[in-house]
Amino acid sequence: MKIDFDIEKVKFDANGLVPCIVQDVDTGRVLTLAYMNRESLTITLEKGLTCFYSRSRKELWLKGATSGNYQHVVTLQSDCDNDAILARVKKDGPACHMGTDSCFDSGMETSF
Repeated sequence: MKIDFDIEKVKFDANGLVPCIVQDVDTGRVLTLAYMNRESLTITLEKGLTCFYSRSRKELWLKGATSGNYQHVVTLQSDCDNDAILARVKKDGPACHMGTDSCFDSGMETSF
């Protein structure tokens, strides 16, 4: 599956990265915020699966490669400045490495 998306328009930061918000296409829930470099974005476009760049491990990370919790890309779009990406996905399981549905399930929260 090849996704039609113009990688040449993406504005990667000084470290060669672009933030990617991952959203469940069915529920609209934000699943995670991760980073992509040119190579991981290319893999995402070619495979139709989210692939990220791990800033801590300094390596590519195909989501689901070890857990089986793949994220199948339904749509991919950049923001108005082309310096952030929104990936709407259908997921095979939990999005978070902690086993939760979203990476935002166990973080800090406050209400105003």
